[in-house]
Amino acid sequence: MTWLWIPLTIAAAFLQNLRTVLQKQLRASLSTNAATFTRFAFGSPLVILYTMALHGLAGLAWPAPNLAFVGWVILGGLTQIVATACLIHLFSFRNFAVGVAYSKTEVIQAAIFGLLFLGDRVTSWGAVAIAIGTLGVVLISLSGGGFRALLLGWGERPALIGLASGGLFGIAAVAFRAAALSLGENGFVMPAAFTLLCANLLQTAVMAVYLALCEPDQLGKLIGAWRLSALAGAVGIFASALWFMAMTIQLVAYVRTLSLIELVFTFLFSWLYFKERPRPRELAGIALLVIGIGMTLNLR
Repeated sequence: MTWLWIPLTIAAAFLQNLRTVLQKQLRASLSTNAATFTRFAFGSPLVILYTMALHGLAGLAWPAPNLAFVGWVILGGLTQIVATACLIHLFSFRNFAVGVAYSKTEVIQAAIFGLLFLGDRVTSWGAVAIAIGTLGVVLISLSGGGFRALLLGWGERPALIGLASGGLFGIAAVAFRAAALSLGENGFVMPAAFTLLCANLLQTAVMAVYLALCEPDQLGKLIGAWRLSALAGAVGIFASALWFMAMTIQLVAYVRTLSLIELVFTFLFSWLYFKERPRPRELAGIALLVIGIGMTLNLR
């Protein structure tokens, strides 16, 4: 139990990386919002079957949701949607890299929100690991003016939107952990699955209404691309199931720090497969990221 969150997080990070690749392919025929919608809409049947199997085949009892659970699920589901929208909006700015770099403060903000909402305290060792890992991912995200642009642009709109995106993602992750814990179950598999089920259905409904009102043409295109959409949805829901279990077991800040290993996967894929030469700043960022992840794997 104390170590199970590690393989769950690493597997989730790998699947999330694969889901991102699939969604990028969908962007050739779908809008950004429609491509994002696939992870919810096409994942819903699978998460329903998953939770029913846990109850019917594994014999796990249905949790008894309470008002706290409902509130946390709504908070997590909606903030995750808004956070995604903020992140997408960043790419409309010329200096979007600064905003993306600031969005990477998600892990630090998750640690703060975890302390404020749930009283989750990270150790001094864990705090250093989070700081080093965050610095590494910021280095990887930066381009152009580097740290000078980061420091001088902190008050500009892209930076503020990036901070908001990171904060909202942090709140969403903490809210999902709080929702699962509020069920008061002894185990972690069913509480995590039930939380995912409720959050996914809520997000599917919200985004379906949005697309029907604002981008109705995308619904037909989404059906036309159902094969790739279904694959992206399946991969995404498996990743989410692993995320939710890991965050039910362990503090969100630690899970999100270890999840940064996704960037290492992306870096190695680009380097070894696409033969892209990394810049010195990216190499320094990867080195710091690996150090932060290594410290997270040896928490004290």
